[in-house]
Amino acid sequence: MESASPFASGPPRQRPSMVPNPTGVVQTPLVGRSMAPSSSVPLTSPFGSALPGFSRPAATPFASRPPPPGAIPQGPIAGNGPRIPGFTAPRTLPPPSVQPAPPSAASSSIRQPTPYASATQDSGLQSYPGSPPSGASVATLPMPFVGPPASQQFGRPPTSQPLFSGPPRSQPPFAGAQYLQRPMAGSTNSQLPLAGLPTSQSPFLGPPTSQPPFTGPPTSQPPRPNTPQPPFAGLPTAQQFGGPSTQTLTGPPISQFVGPPTSQPYAGRSSSPSQMATPSSQPFSMPPTVGTSFGSPVWPSQPGQMVPSLPGNVQAPPRMFGMPPGMPGQPIPPVLPAMGHSALAGPQVSTQSKIDPNQIPRPLPNSSITIFETRQGNQANVPPVCIQSIFVVKDNGNCSPRLMRCTLNQIPCTGDLLSTSSMPFALMVQPLALPHPSDDPIPVVDFGESGPVRCSRCKSYINAFMRFIDHGRTFVCNLCGFTNETPRDYLCNLGPDGRRRDADERLELCKGTVEFVATREYMVRDPMPAVFFFLIDVSLNAIQTGATAAACSAISQSLADLPDGPRTMVGIATFDCSIHFYNLRRASQQPLMLIVPDIHDVYTPLHTDVVVPLTECRQSVEQLLESIPSLFENNKVSDSAFGAAIKAGFLALKPTGGKLLVFQSVLPSVGIGSLSSREAEGRTNVSAGDKEAHKLLQPADKTLKTMAIEFAEYQVCVDIFITAQTFVDIASISVVPGTTGGQVYYYYPFSALSDPGKLYNDLRWNLSRPQGFEAVMRVRCSQGLQVQEYAGSFCKRIPTDIDLPAIDCEKTIMVTFKHDDKFQENSECAFQCALLYTTVYGERRIRVINLSLPCTSMLTNLFRTADLDTQFACILKQAASSIPMNSLSQVREQITNLCINILHAYRKFCATVSSSGQLILPEALKLLPLYTLALVKSIGLRNDGRFDDRSYWASHVMSLSISLAVPLVYPRMISIHDLTAKENDGSLSSSNIPLSSEHINDDGIYLLENGEDCLIYVGNMVNPDTLQKLFGVTSVDGLPTQLVLQQFDNDFSEKLSVVMNEIRQQRCSYLRLRLCKKGDPSGMHFMSYMVEDKTAGGLSYVEFLVHVHRQIQTKMA
Repeated sequence: MESASPFASGPPRQRPSMVPNPTGVVQTPLVGRSMAPSSSVPLTSPFGSALPGFSRPAATPFASRPPPPGAIPQGPIAGNGPRIPGFTAPRTLPPPSVQPAPPSAASSSIRQPTPYASATQDSGLQSYPGSPPSGASVATLPMPFVGPPASQQFGRPPTSQPLFSGPPRSQPPFAGAQYLQRPMAGSTNSQLPLAGLPTSQSPFLGPPTSQPPFTGPPTSQPPRPNTPQPPFAGLPTAQQFGGPSTQTLTGPPISQFVGPPTSQPYAGRSSSPSQMATPSSQPFSMPPTVGTSFGSPVWPSQPGQMVPSLPGNVQAPPRMFGMPPGMPGQPIPPVLPAMGHSALAGPQVSTQSKIDPNQIPRPLPNSSITIFETRQGNQANVPPVCIQSIFVVKDNGNCSPRLMRCTLNQIPCTGDLLSTSSMPFALMVQPLALPHPSDDPIPVVDFGESGPVRCSRCKSYINAFMRFIDHGRTFVCNLCGFTNETPRDYLCNLGPDGRRRDADERLELCKGTVEFVATREYMVRDPMPAVFFFLIDVSLNAIQTGATAAACSAISQSLADLPDGPRTMVGIATFDCSIHFYNLRRASQQPLMLIVPDIHDVYTPLHTDVVVPLTECRQSVEQLLESIPSLFENNKVSDSAFGAAIKAGFLALKPTGGKLLVFQSVLPSVGIGSLSSREAEGRTNVSAGDKEAHKLLQPADKTLKTMAIEFAEYQVCVDIFITAQTFVDIASISVVPGTTGGQVYYYYPFSALSDPGKLYNDLRWNLSRPQGFEAVMRVRCSQGLQVQEYAGSFCKRIPTDIDLPAIDCEKTIMVTFKHDDKFQENSECAFQCALLYTTVYGERRIRVINLSLPCTSMLTNLFRTADLDTQFACILKQAASSIPMNSLSQVREQITNLCINILHAYRKFCATVSSSGQLILPEALKLLPLYTLALVKSIGLRNDGRFDDRSYWASHVMSLSISLAVPLVYPRMISIHDLTAKENDGSLSSSNIPLSSEHINDDGIYLLENGEDCLIYVGNMVNPDTLQKLFGVTSVDGLPTQLVLQQFDNDFSEKLSVVMNEIRQQRCSYLRLRLCKKGDPSGMHFMSYMVEDKTAGGLSYVEFLVHVHRQIQTKMA
């Protein structure tokens, strides 16, 4: 029988046995206790949350649900001090075993819906998790970003489940701006009158080389052996796209997504409540409740929030930031911006430009909640703007845009048309993305021993777009077009409309995303347990800076967030110039320190004793973590054997696989993979104008890369927490997490006062967020396209698959495509992502994500349905991957030229009747120049950045989600000195201020956040009463250099706490706080984020628009 493996076949790899290494070692008695044996037990977990007014009965077990409250909670205090007693970590319940369902019209082993009574609606107001009870006094001590006390234990189903009481309070930082324009007949665009002589620019470098197309059956998770193009002629006519857009091509554009689409079932399929049931299972440990457009935790609704209106309501387009409402076609008042010289712009001619800075496009907040149906009228709908709106997804055949979205919502029929547009063509896949609580949940489908139905040629999985013919006896694959025989137990008659009669009951035939239970054919061994091994730096620098104590405290507090049960295993080791393991399997005795002095030929002593089930050693682990800082407090060893330590940790995890979490403080200086400081050399090269300086952003050698590939082969993922004071060569170190599906956390310079809170919350979220292990992923596409390249944090050994030792809800994979054939007009192009992974509870699952988009030969349609968020995320990742290969000036020029080429293509082929003195911006891409300018000025591309900062930025960007791409380079800035005057009927963090110094006053206090850091800027003339209420001081000079935010007993401080917690929930990040004061270096650091200002090395926003316009004029001439 042919293998049903989802990926390329190959012989199974034999796993190493767990044989202890009886090597003689020095044994130092430590503390410990006896451990009780345990046995494997089934684990369960419920799901229960619904949008008020939308109650739905259950249909089947689901793989996706909003996480329980508290994993990234908010407390009444947004501080980052020590943990307060009484606040314990939340516990998450494991999923129940899948139960077979009664058969449908056609006999098969797939489950059928089992309805139950719909959930009741909770009409009462709910307080934020972790907030004090009514009437309780507010504490004035710093509080960590922790959750409410745990109410349940792992492995026990709860007696009740709270209902979601409304839309989340938090809202995204941006929303599409509609500004005054002069409409052009036959196009939907934005116009800014400009004049000036253009200069030329070189084109953007092309995409990477292609990969060979898929040519064979897939395999499972273990390791395997090792011409000029003609211009586009003519102005295309307007063509209606199958979506909810209300724009026309002859007038000023209305909001691209003005409301939820009308209720119309997909292709005549039933939209009964049974297809929108709340889930009853969850494959992995869940994070805090989620539901903003930022892929982050979602919290109960607050007073003043509105439930989404019924489908069909159309909202008026928002007006421009800071401008009074005006009529379409109203002329833009002229102003004269300062025109300076910049290396970016090239030679400039003195000219007057008529651009009003208040009229140029900027992102605006949007607090409305939209219901998005993925398909309507048998056509794909254009997804809402990712970072500008909160939306609830109704899966009608296409997947949720949170899981997978394309840079183009209509696919060009030919490669020539794509080249003419100059736009990137890629998918952003975030397979485990957090859902909104009211999103249609992802169903779990069990086909029994036979496994899911698949195409016998391309091995794609059964989905809603496969067409059944010949009375249901055969089906045509929507990806390769091959006609397959329907399995006997999957037969069903066709209805009058040509669809299977059971199509609405079989969720794999009507949903865009499903999760199949994997059979034994998808495994070469039993699913791996959840194993976590902690490596702690105890060198001199780590001890003196408090990094060791902070790491031990964070680990100890985070143990409560690990999945409960006998399958969860932990191990601990410390290292300086040698490696110290700890024998945790000693009943009623103290653990032994097992020292490995050989850092060139590393080994792990007593495999079975250094990695032990948590249920057997929890108390002893906690006591050990408490004793480690004092045990090494007099350590005088300054060297770090980082490479040898991670090699030893890998050897401990090699029999099972798992996560290796490393806390590193200094540059690796001895043993395997030792490095030398290259920072001084790099600064010298940059100041001397060395064109090869970018090579210092490449790994120093291939040692760590070779080790990382071996780690990935044995399903070991490495996360590194860098608590450094000096250069640590992140360019070399980041290769390990980048290859194993891990992540780098960077705390520079580490502060024992302000950083332990963030370290704890980062570790806690890392352990408790939705994630899977030993994963393999492949993306398939229709004939006519081929996958060109994957980009992200993974290991790739064959062209078609990527190996992910770990995959979590925040990891995003970019997949680029190229044409190898033509598509027919009005046909559809299909994409399918298959992720084979193991849940933290040991269940093997296959998550299948489907997307089908229409094809077009009209360039106008490409621009009208372009996805700016996804395109910018693609450009951002391409820039990050180019940094180690090209000089910064070349990367900046490539990015700028790509923006110019895209806008030039639109101007040349879609807006030819406009005046040559006008800058025409396509409505869907009107913010592209602003985001391009912000990227050019970002820390990753600035000449004045540290090498480690730039390397961390590039590493962070490669797996960054779409929702965090724009905020990283164009942060959100709000005023907090007027919090008490702001209305309470919406989010306090929604009043965004343009990133320009002209909007900052000396008597104001401003908060700026980019998803990673949070800067609070204090002017030098702030009201002393405001300073007293917010910070407890009466003058700016009295402010501390290291900010530990406290909550005081006043309305001002309480509102600031609400804002901080709201932002942290949206970003799924604790956000590192930094205080900035005018007149000192911290104030200059804050001003470096004012990307709309003119700088010594870059243009202002207005000047950049003039520069873009000149380049377009040159190309037009």
